[in-house]
Amino acid sequence: MTNKVIHSTNHLQTFKNKENFATMKILILNGPNLNLLGTREPDIYGSQTFESYFGQLCSAYPKLLLEYFQSNHEGMLIDKLHEVGFSYDGIVLNAGAYTHSSIAIADAIAAIQTPVVEVHISNVYRRESFRHHSYLSANCAGTIAGLGLDGYRLAIEWFLQR
Repeated sequence: MTNKVIHSTNHLQTFKNKENFATMKILILNGPNLNLLGTREPDIYGSQTFESYFGQLCSAYPKLLLEYFQSNHEGMLIDKLHEVGFSYDGIVLNAGAYTHSSIAIADAIAAIQTPVVEVHISNVYRRESFRHHSYLSANCAGTIAGLGLDGYRLAIEWFLQR
């Protein structure tokens, strides 16, 4: 099975939210073929594995609860959105090619309460024309594209600034 779940083992940080304090939980959700980062088309996606980059994120944000999940299967991505979409503070989603084809993932994003930031490692607008349309963007809080793996960090920063 190609699904990957990695939890940060770092301590949780509390953030002041008006008068209350709450634990900040963020899911990074990667779709098909992103398990091949580091070897897949390094001229487009770079040579670093996502597991290595996730370790860097956990080190950079030691007091957040960061979770990483990857699947090549659309239904498993939808199930994960449903699972955390009412209890987490944010979801960073790179749906890969499903961005351009999955009305089901778009509907799942619309159905949950947790805000979603759509991330693309490459600049999809400098690539094939079929990549220029996202079914997901209209249901996401925002989109970051073309900034490499750093787009994930920028999405986390957006959640921290909310």
